[in-house]
Amino acid sequence: SCVAGGEIAMGCLRPLRITKPGIDNPEFADYRREGYAIVRGLFSAEEIGEIAIAIDQVHAEGVKHGRSFRHGNLFYDVAAGHRGDPLVRMVQWPSYHQSLLNRVRLDTRIARLLEPIIGRDLKQIINQIHWKVPGSLGDFAWHQDSRSRRPASAYRNLASSYVQTGLAIDPHTAESGCMRFIPGSHLRGDLGMDCSKKALGTAMSDAALGAVGLSEAQAIDLMLEPGDLALWSPYLVHGSAEN
Repeated sequence: SCVAGGEIAMGCLRPLRITKPGIDNPEFADYRREGYAIVRGLFSAEEIGEIAIAIDQVHAEGVKHGRSFRHGNLFYDVAAGHRGDPLVRMVQWPSYHQSLLNRVRLDTRIARLLEPIIGRDLKQIINQIHWKVPGSLGDFAWHQDSRSRRPASAYRNLASSYVQTGLAIDPHTAESGCMRFIPGSHLRGDLGMDCSKKALGTAMSDAALGAVGLSEAQAIDLMLEPGDLALWSPYLVHGSAEN
């Protein structure tokens, strides 16, 4: 149920334009300086349990398709495992048909966190679930999300008008192939990193960092617990290794 006074609960459908002013948190100094911020425990364990059930339903849909499948913006990325079994790696825009996931993306707790960075009037341009499948098929090469914001003319003032967010459903650890960030790399803008291969399914390469004047020694592990929300700049260099 909704709480009176404009506060929020996951089960309430509310527009993303919020009515209460944002709250300044120390994390946002981190965001501007380092290119990322972590908000611990934004969603409760009970809420994450409900979200996980919905995500499992979407995963089962991908397995049933047996291969990659697209219907409009709804897209299931399904790779073949070593034994030919379908491995669901990503689904884009599951919230089109999964009502609980649609409520999550519209949850105004997230909107309030974004307000100090990009304001109140928000539009989501990508909505997706990632599963870290075992082995190299789940790798993500070093990249900047700005590579996907094309054409550039449609994403003006990208650094100050767009924020990437990720909600942890399971623990993110080094052993499970959590994301790795290069703090401060966002301050250099678009580095023109090699985009000749898809980031998903490609291993992180020290050479890719060296080509733009960065080093793996600068990287940190993004360690998250279920319910934590991470925010990062479209120019922050990041990737992830094997689960």
